[in-house]
This record gives sequence, C-alpha cells and structure tokens, in this order.
Amino acid sequence: MLKVFLVEDESVIREGFRDKIPWEQYGFQLVGEAGDGEMALPMIRKLKPDLLITDIKMPFMDGLSLSEIVKEEFPKIKIIIISGYDDFEYARQAIKAGVDQYLLKPITRTTLRGVLLEIKEKIEQGMEQKDYQAQYQDEVQEFEQFSLRRFFEKILEGKLSVKEIYEEAAAQSLQLTASCYNLLLFSIYEKAEVSSRESRERLIRKQEEVFHYFLRHPQYILFRFNVSCYGVLIKSEQFQMEELTENSLAHFKKVCAPEEDHLEWYVAVGTEVERLSMLPQCYKDANHYFAYRFIKPGLHVLSETTLSDCLAGQGEKNIGTVDFMQMDPEIIRDFLSRGEDKEIHDFVESYLYNIQNALKSRMFRSYVILNIRFAVVAFLESIGADQAEYLEEIEHAVQMIRSEDSEIFEYFAGMLETAMGIRDRINSCQGGKMLKKALDYIDDHYDCDTLSLNLVAENIGMSASYLSAIFSQNMQKTFVEYVTEKRIEKAKKLLKQTDKNSGEIAKEVGYKDSHYFSFVFKKLQGCSPREYRAEKKH
Repeated sequence: MLKVFLVEDESVIREGFRDKIPWEQYGFQLVGEAGDGEMALPMIRKLKPDLLITDIKMPFMDGLSLSEIVKEEFPKIKIIIISGYDDFEYARQAIKAGVDQYLLKPITRTTLRGVLLEIKEKIEQGMEQKDYQAQYQDEVQEFEQFSLRRFFEKILEGKLSVKEIYEEAAAQSLQLTASCYNLLLFSIYEKAEVSSRESRERLIRKQEEVFHYFLRHPQYILFRFNVSCYGVLIKSEQFQMEELTENSLAHFKKVCAPEEDHLEWYVAVGTEVERLSMLPQCYKDANHYFAYRFIKPGLHVLSETTLSDCLAGQGEKNIGTVDFMQMDPEIIRDFLSRGEDKEIHDFVESYLYNIQNALKSRMFRSYVILNIRFAVVAFLESIGADQAEYLEEIEHAVQMIRSEDSEIFEYFAGMLETAMGIRDRINSCQGGKMLKKALDYIDDHYDCDTLSLNLVAENIGMSASYLSAIFSQNMQKTFVEYVTEKRIEKAKKLLKQTDKNSGEIAKEVGYKDSHYFSFVFKKLQGCSPREYRAEKKH
C-alpha cells in the first residue's frame, strides 16, 4: 500500500475525504491528516508519505508553501493540490512548486479515483525503475569484480605487456600511472573454534570496514586475489609510498586487532617497484612473506622488516639448537587447510629455513620426513580422504625421493602437492555439491524477478561473496551472466514456440519490465525479440 497524507483546514471536507474515499481499493493507505501546513509538516517528516493531498488556502501555512518545503526535502513525494480558486496564477505557482496535480473543488469521486490511479502508476513505475537501477548496479559491480580479478591475475603472473596493461586498464576505467607501486595481500577469516552466526556477522562487518577504507582512497585498488584472500595495489609518488603503506597497515590493526579472539588476520607487504612490468617480482615477494602466516601465526603483518629474524641468514648450527615448536605438525595441517598450490614453494622454503643446517644429519632428516608424513596423513584423515587412495599416492611420492639433504625440499613439496591434490578433489566434490545446489535453485527460480546472488546464497547456506567467487571460478562467468543467459535461452524458445507477446514472455522469464527485457535480449542476441521471432519464422 502507498501512504497518503491529507491536509485540509475545513474539517467537514477533510472528514469526507478520510471516511468516504475507498483508499485501500485504490491502492493507498491514509496514514495521517492535519488542518494546516504548519501542523502537517512535522508529521510528514516523520511518516514520509508517498502522496500528499493538500488544500491551497489554509491558515498559518498554505498549501503552496507546504508543497515547496516538501518538494525540497522529499522530491519523490507526489503532491495533489485542491483549490477552490480557478485562478491561473495559483496554477502557475503550483507548477513552479513541483505539484503533480491541480484539482478544482468540488471534486467527484470518479475524478479523484482517476487521478489517484494515475499517481499510483507513476509511483510504481519510479519504484520499478529504482529496482532496475539497483539490479543494474549489482550486475555491473559483480562483473567488474570478476574482470578485475582476472586482470590482476594476468599482471602478477607476467602475462601482459605494459602496453596491454594500459589498454585493459583503460577499458576498465582504471588509472594505473604512478612513479611507485607496492602490493598488499591479506586475508581475514573467523577462527574455527568460535565459528557461529554471530562471529560470521562480525567477520562480514570487519571485512567491509577494511574494504571501504581502500575503496575511499584513489591510491589503492582493491581486488579479489583468490577465494579466501584479497590484494591491494598501492600506486603513488615515491615519497608517499611509505606513508600510504603504514596508513593501510594501521587501519588493519585498528579494525582487526581488537577482534583477535574471534578473527585470524594477516597482511603481507611486497617490496616497492618503479614499473608496472616489475609487479610480478613485487607479487613474488609478497606471496613469499604471506606464506609465513602459517609459520608465524602470531605475526599479523608479514614483510621483509617484520620477518627479518627469519630472513637474515641465521640458520641453525646443529640439532641441539633447533626450535621444535617451529616444526609443530599443526603448522603443516593449517597450511594444507588454507594454503594455495602457488604458495607451496614459499611455505616449504620458510618452514625448512631455520633447520637447514641441522638437515645435514641423517637421523634428523628421517625425523623431519616422519614429521611431515604424520602431519599430512593426519590432515587427510581429518577431511575424510579415502585411506587406500591417499596411502598409495603418499607412498609413491616417498619412493620417488631419497632421504638426501638436497632432496628434503622436493620431498616436502611433493607431499604437500599430493595432499592438496586430494584436498582439492574432495573440496571440488563438496564445492560442486554447493554449486549444484545454487544451480538447481536458479533453475527453479530463474523466472522470479527478485532472484539475486544474495537470495541464492541465503537459501543454500553460503555467504554471497564466497558463492560469487566459486561461481565465477567454476563456471567461468558471473552469477548475473549465467542467470541472464538462462532467461534469454528460455525466452528464445518461447518466441519460437508460442504466440505470446514480449510483455508476457518477459514476466515468464523473470523480468518485470518488457522494455528492460528487450534491452537485455538485444544486448545478447544482437536483435530485438520481435526481430528474432520474425527471423525464426522464415
């Protein structure tokens, strides 16, 4: 129901409007009334009606003055002025005040009904337009995130020339020109032991605080790095880089540090570079430091400076000085849970770094191998891997490596690669199940005009951001692209097989507005629905 507010100084007329007009029948609800503009204004500010009906001549504050104030504060409110004066000057002033209708007394019920229905249609059209604008913005945002992620993947992997970088950046309306660059990699997630609805909501709030900080400042470009991690490109003049980096780290600490009982958070800082072509090296450094989040779980900011003790070349001299806490099997299991294939090399390097001299002992090498094997097996058991399968794969990996000092690295990396391959198959199966749930839900509800990423995510018990990530990763297209293609394919069948008009087909495939449907159809097919039907009939 649309809300209507009535202002009329003559109580008999006001009561007649209030009691004799079937408001609900016309799609309205009378939410308030007043005898003059002065009394009405604070009530209007509080109730925020969709329609204001006001007399023009009233004491204290007349209808024209009230209309001017209301239109200034609430431009979307429709206004009908009722006047007993057939005077051009009044009508002119009403138009100037932004009034939608100017009605002369006496007003018949038929006249008022026609005007109310006309106003109602205008309001609903405006609401629909707003809905479509919001939907369009969501579509644009999701596509931009998808494109941005792919763009930065190619940059950081060194797959684009500088010319190609600038061309694609221009296509995405990104300004990359700067004299200095750096890269941040970060992840924020809830601790498994405190996982709950409340902690997930807290996580989302904290992530949004971090995201909004980077989105507010043009020197930062935020992008999704993978399903669980994000990246930030810092671009600036060289003299500003240190300050911008420190400010961003300070913001992470401000947002996340008070929540360390509930959240895990890590930020890796690359090394400054002067050219876009050098960003792959910057990424290599940042990714290397990022791997230390498994080795140094209490160290949240990971950089050359904060990791100087680990990276300074102070290797252990013998077995007696080895810190066995750094060899906790839980470190390996944690990496296998949350790490990525591309991080294996850096993780192994960081794990073995402080024991490299001790590895010259055959006895210690055997201990390390057993420790690795124990941790890998424990992890695979925890995720429900088939024992016969993983034992066969692990033993094969063991046989390929001799217990030599020089080959411990290869052995460790091979074991991790094997375990992560099994993990990914299991996750793919589980993720595939969740994705299938999402696709099934879309199949059943694509004709619903309220279908959205958030709605699907809510119904399958998954966060919208995670669903968006796995959807684009597995389907190689965004959620919106998939839904749109499905709707248009159904529309094409209906155009070929039925005589339904575009408006009917639009509603049947999930579009409230036939004009928007035609726009989307032409964008994908290169012709209008009418042209498509005519072509298929010949």
